Amino acid sequence: MHILAVIGSPRKGGNTDLMTDALLTAAGANGHTSEKVYLYDRRIIPCTDCRACKRGTLECVMNDGMKELYPEIDRADVIVLGTPVYWLGPTGPMKVFMDRLRPYFGNKRFAGKRVILVAPAGAGPSDCDLLAAMVKRSCAILGATYMGEVLATAYDMGDVLEETAAMTKAATLGKSL
Repeated sequence: MHILAVIGSPRKGGNTDLMTDALLTAAGANGHTSEKVYLYDRRIIPCTDCRACKRGTLECVMNDGMKELYPEIDRADVIVLGTPVYWLGPTGPMKVFMDRLRPYFGNKRFAGKRVILVAPAGAGPSDCDLLAAMVKRSCAILGATYMGEVLATAYDMGDVLEETAAMTKAATLGKSL
């Protein structure tokens, strides 16, 4: 099984990364492969609602960093969406990434994939409810299975290491794959 971790945090080595690494390490112990992409390293522009993905090949025609990500998404069995909570939702790059999943509504290539949400929030898991609802509804629309989430209270770099329940849950989800 191949896992694609899409990281929407600007902080490499931060809480989102640490939680995701716990999940990927546990999955790797079961022989699964994984790769991690950082959205802040990619130039992905917002969807312009041109609707080209609704015609012909049912693919996005925009020429940006998503062109490289679509094949990686297609290859993955599991997608881990890792983002800190910014103003009760995902970071801007993660929201743009999710908007750009629009072609999968028509071409159905996201159907059957499994999705896990990893999200630290300074105010804690209760502030992740809107983000989790957005990801769950996106999965339902795209025919994916929402496998669950790992939510934690974490603000400063490394805070999540004190959140043993969240780190354990991340590893447990990774082992369950």
